[in-house]
Amino acid sequence: MKIGIAQISPCLGDVTKNFQQHMEILEKARKENLDLVIFPELSLTGYTLKDLVQDVAVIPHEDSLFHELKTASRDISFVLGFVEEKDKGLFFNSSAFFSEGNILHIHRKVFLPTYGMFEEGKFFAVGKNFTAFPTPFGKVGMMICYDFLQYAANYLLFTGGAEIIIAISAAPGRGMTQDMSFATSHMWELMGETISRFSTCFVIYSNRVGFEDGKAFAGGSFIYNPAGELVAKAAYAEEEFLKQQINLEEIRIMNKERPYRRDNKPELILAALQRIINQYED
Repeated sequence: MKIGIAQISPCLGDVTKNFQQHMEILEKARKENLDLVIFPELSLTGYTLKDLVQDVAVIPHEDSLFHELKTASRDISFVLGFVEEKDKGLFFNSSAFFSEGNILHIHRKVFLPTYGMFEEGKFFAVGKNFTAFPTPFGKVGMMICYDFLQYAANYLLFTGGAEIIIAISAAPGRGMTQDMSFATSHMWELMGETISRFSTCFVIYSNRVGFEDGKAFAGGSFIYNPAGELVAKAAYAEEEFLKQQINLEEIRIMNKERPYRRDNKPELILAALQRIINQYED
């Protein structure tokens, strides 16, 4: 299976321009016989939208550009980020998985950072679920940025049978290390290594680059295999189309070697959580 990560710098608020960039990258991916392309968080709109949210929002089954995207997915699968108007006046930071001429799944961001430089909770509604869903490549689970840093959310996808976890992101870079990487990028890489190893799945992380509203986005997209090994990594802070071939048979091999899935006991976790909730006090 050949994967491409489109580490791009979307144009803030310009859906038409970003759409054209997506189509150009998909055409390039077809020529290189890629199977799956992953774009970053809010790749169709840019990130720091604020009051632009309602202007760039789409209803997927009604939007003309989404009809074109579904047509484009007949011979290549891809994931992108967009603003979804699910109900009238209710907006979500969403990602969609396109394949075989359809939208196989839409994930709505659950954990909305609203602190410091982040203001998502002011403009977006909260998603309600983490679901592993069937694709031509096996079961896939999707996350958006801060979702990925919640290990309970990753556990839900693991328990749901996800063989590939896709996290799309618009994570800024802050602090520099001696090797000229962003200090904040380490936590994403550490989570990628940890989740891939203990969930015995492929983890694909697509982060954007560029500048918006004083924020510098870090890039540094990556792929970890089910053994927790880094197999591909993009540059920091630069646009790049990262391509990598993966072997899905590695999932089966690691499940035999590390039987975390076999030994998982979600019913015990559920019962323990219920006891904790029942004992909770303000």
